Amino acid sequence: MEDLLKDVLAALSVVLNGLPQGLLALTFGFASVPTSLAFIVGAVGNAITSNVAVVSFQAETLSVAGSMGKNMRERLSMVFFGALILTVISLFGVMEQIVDWIGPVITNGMMAGVGFMLARIGWDMAKNDRITGIASCISALITYIITKDLVYTVTISVVLSSILYNFTKTEDHSISKNIAEDQFKLQKFVINPMVIRGALALVCLNIGANIAFGKINAGLASKDVNIDTLTIISSLADMASSLFGGGPVEVIISATASAPHAVFAGVLAMVILAAILLLKLLPKIGKFVPSSSIAGFLFVLGTIVTLPGNAAAALTADGAGSPFIGGITMVITAFSDPFFGMLAGIVMKFLLGIFGV
Repeated sequence: MEDLLKDVLAALSVVLNGLPQGLLALTFGFASVPTSLAFIVGAVGNAITSNVAVVSFQAETLSVAGSMGKNMRERLSMVFFGALILTVISLFGVMEQIVDWIGPVITNGMMAGVGFMLARIGWDMAKNDRITGIASCISALITYIITKDLVYTVTISVVLSSILYNFTKTEDHSISKNIAEDQFKLQKFVINPMVIRGALALVCLNIGANIAFGKINAGLASKDVNIDTLTIISSLADMASSLFGGGPVEVIISATASAPHAVFAGVLAMVILAAILLLKLLPKIGKFVPSSSIAGFLFVLGTIVTLPGNAAAALTADGAGSPFIGGITMVITAFSDPFFGMLAGIVMKFLLGIFGV
């Protein structure tokens, strides 16, 4: 009975962590109801393969897809084609070989650059809704400094800033404007240079994230995790979701991996999230929880959790020229996207090799 209680609590913590990031998906225009397909695919996939890595809303991927696409058609196309590329790659079992070829310096540089992107988006949210956003940032920073726990950070900062928001009665149109279109609707994708660039950026981002998060979940569960398997599951989930207008979901660092029954707890978390989305509860939550309430979480995730460790790993790695490679990858990613960041890092690595540095 005690083990079951732990499983349920772990699942609920994943749900609680996913809801605010789901609101971020709504602010970028992704529909919530079709996204339920992603969680259904994830739950079925994990149940069949005994995979312990849960898929959920991931701020990094949402931020990249949402900021690169000029409109919803481009954003959905980026998500679908990026997932399709990853599915093909993983079916041939070459995920870890690709990461080995890119190298840890470039991978860490890309993740550090994404950390800067997350911080910038959180800061912009705070500037656009100063009272709620600043309250979110301050409470998130204090909570993380005290607890070093992202679940507590996102929970406390969202709750406190949302309470303040409801007292100030400032209407948040960024979420409510999408409610009318929150339904299953078969999408027509487009292919243009921006979509190709965005799809490749998402591929680069998720290659690194799936390896890193997959291994972390494996350690928490004391169980081997097949990176290609979890990538196929998350990619099929993205394809199903985006095909009908839903947002992307990716592998996350999940508390369910440390639960007594990791697979069951993970499946339960995804089933609960699917139900919330199918019942159209997420947009209703958005009436009381503004998008700016997650500004603090994004800022902490970017400036404290993602940027420093990855930047240090990229800039202090062994090997001649590593600081140059890591530095240019990080900067180009921060000011453009992970795909251009990766290309810049590969070019720099090639040039350093030619000149013998």
